[in-house]
Amino acid sequence: MTHKLFSSWTLRSVTLRNRICVAPMCQYSTPDGIAGDWHMVHLGSRAVGGAGLVMVEAAAISPEGRISPRDLGIWTDAQAQALAPIVAFMKTQGSVTAIQIAHAGRKASTRPPFLGGDPIATDAEGGWEPLGPSALPFHHSHTVPHAMDAQNLEKVCRDFVGAARRALAAGFEVLELHMAHGYLLHSFLSPISNQRTDDYGGSLENRMRLPLEITAAVRAVWPEDLPLWVRISATDWVRGGWDLEQSVVLSKALKDRGVDVIDCSSGGMTPDAVIPAGPGFQTPFASAIRQEVGIPTVAVGLITEAIQAEHILVTEQADAVALARELLRNPYWPLHAARELGVDIAWPVQYDRAKARL
Repeated sequence: MTHKLFSSWTLRSVTLRNRICVAPMCQYSTPDGIAGDWHMVHLGSRAVGGAGLVMVEAAAISPEGRISPRDLGIWTDAQAQALAPIVAFMKTQGSVTAIQIAHAGRKASTRPPFLGGDPIATDAEGGWEPLGPSALPFHHSHTVPHAMDAQNLEKVCRDFVGAARRALAAGFEVLELHMAHGYLLHSFLSPISNQRTDDYGGSLENRMRLPLEITAAVRAVWPEDLPLWVRISATDWVRGGWDLEQSVVLSKALKDRGVDVIDCSSGGMTPDAVIPAGPGFQTPFASAIRQEVGIPTVAVGLITEAIQAEHILVTEQADAVALARELLRNPYWPLHAARELGVDIAWPVQYDRAKARL
């Protein structure tokens, strides 16, 4: 029996062997932003586990774009070169390789979550000045961000373009722009964090300006035959903030600029948002954008069961599913899902199944 979850999916010149994606998950485990053994094992095991696409965590496009001092980076050639062998290994295991590039914006300069996640306020402590659309901190305990001027806006666009070029040099096949979770590009979109009075604030058109300028600039250097994804927060979960209606408008504009997939998440704009989290709670966003915009979408958020993922795809709520915490718990979830659904998976050619103890 054929199952949608294990059907192939072609985007431009790239074909995923199934519709299971490893969502980008920050590891906070790099010195100087350079990937090493941790990332080879973390990412490689998920490729071995059978995922159709493995997306590397948010890679900072600049030092000031990091969430924490231990973030993965892609602002230097050395960082890209360190990722290349990891990318090559994942490809040998049959996974499409992807990377999310990002700028933390006003949520920058904090300690990793496992060290408390508190803001790092001073240079002496290793912190730096965050950037944002307006001088509004994420939380009263956070450093007030510098309201970006024309020079800052031009630099961040160049940094995204540079990161895209390095991602290509490292061998990635899919690139995702991070416009979600309260980070820089999302903070320009949301009226909660963007209170500018120039061409980059106020109206929806103006608030979308920087994200769309960056998208166009990146699409111009990202090869025509390779897919470009964008992750959005479809809602802030706060009255008067960013919402699904605005997300539909944004998604149409992104599609017009050559974006292939909208990766639909939510939240992250304010620390006090009330989010009704539950199994598949964000899937309706993927469904609405898919139907209203006519663009492929990825559903993410508390997707944990094979039959749940299959249902999302069969009912055409999304074109693929992305798993995060479930794949942290079980890197081989795709293999277990295939067995549960009665699907015979084709293993990578270099895997000698006859020698395996199955």
